[in-house]
Amino acid sequence: MEAPAPHSPAESPLPGVTAEFTVTSPEQMQELGRRLAKLLRAGDLVVLNGELGAGKTTLTRGLGEGLGVRGAVTSPTFVIARVHPSLVDGAPLVHVDAYRLGGGLDEMEDLDLDVSLPDSVVVVEWGEGKVEELTDDRLHVVIHRAVGDTTDEVRHVTLTGIGHRWATVDLAVLSA
Repeated sequence: MEAPAPHSPAESPLPGVTAEFTVTSPEQMQELGRRLAKLLRAGDLVVLNGELGAGKTTLTRGLGEGLGVRGAVTSPTFVIARVHPSLVDGAPLVHVDAYRLGGGLDEMEDLDLDVSLPDSVVVVEWGEGKVEELTDDRLHVVIHRAVGDTTDEVRHVTLTGIGHRWATVDLAVLSA
């Protein structure tokens, strides 16, 4: 992975701290997830966005490994949400796929994410515009990839920490 390019909040499209990475393989995406897990704690909301096949679930698989949770982290597209309890006395991982949910927080309320959030790390794939009202503090992760008929595995990952929780977190440590 290339070293991140931290930006000040004024340069970011969303108020917060931003870091950018280039990932060239699924293994690197999973490793980025493992490293990111070291920065996460109970109460954190991670909002993942990117095209189909961008690597959202691969990143989340790495998060699960880094958090030491039980069960294989796979796409919850058809079940909407999966809870992976911690095997190491840490926070459980709540993995949500909001792709099939059209509405905003109203549809998400049935999942009781507001109840799970304080004690869990909640990761929501396709969550942009759907879960921001859960908390003022969240981490937005956008994964860009080439679209169309391509075998290019290069991904550009942008992490933006929003709110007080992320104001002092050094996202640059993820490149170490």
